[in-house]
Amino acid sequence: MTTSHPRSTRKIPRRRRGATHRPGPEPRSAARKERSAARREAILAAALDEFSSRGFEAARLDDVAKRAGVAKGTIYLYFRDKESLFQELIRAMLTPLVGTIEALGAADVPINVLAERIVDLFVREVYETRRKDVIRLMISEGRRFPKLAEFYYREVLSRIIAAMRAILRRAAARGEVPQGLADFPQIIVAPGLVAIIWSGLFERFEPLDVRKMMKAYVELLFAPRRAL
Repeated sequence: MTTSHPRSTRKIPRRRRGATHRPGPEPRSAARKERSAARREAILAAALDEFSSRGFEAARLDDVAKRAGVAKGTIYLYFRDKESLFQELIRAMLTPLVGTIEALGAADVPINVLAERIVDLFVREVYETRRKDVIRLMISEGRRFPKLAEFYYREVLSRIIAAMRAILRRAAARGEVPQGLADFPQIIVAPGLVAIIWSGLFERFEPLDVRKMMKAYVELLFAPRRAL
């Protein structure tokens, strides 16, 4: 006669294995995340080099991959195509800076003090970094690639303009600047664009002291107005 085993005895080992906690994989998972983040940063840095040297249209993902030291297929794990790679480059490099400008704009301080802070921020965080290369790319490529220009406007420029307009309206209400200036915040950012264009085209002929130029601009723009 054959002896049958109760079903419960066959299920017990399965429940015990399922209930056992094994914390081992967590450190490996953290290491994978770090490697993934490092690859992503390498791809973005390589993309900036390629876009800067060749322009958006001529840049190839094969060359981006070669610069980054990864297979071309690895790029598609992080970015859908060349356009999304360019957009993420804009977002990653400039969005934190936009947030800083918005935070500065929330401070209720005299306009000349705030302008000095913005000048220092621009020189330190844009002009003296690779961020200026992203802005230069948009100046040169935006007209030919309107989707990129629209993305840049939506993610970066519109937010900066809104922050500057709020600052100027408060300053106008205090009598620090003419009311009309608040209608055209583009005037405030103009010397920054001039500095970026100059550095790419004419710096080797005539170096520009950007900080000194922008502070002179602030003094001219926000100097106390004399009654006529």
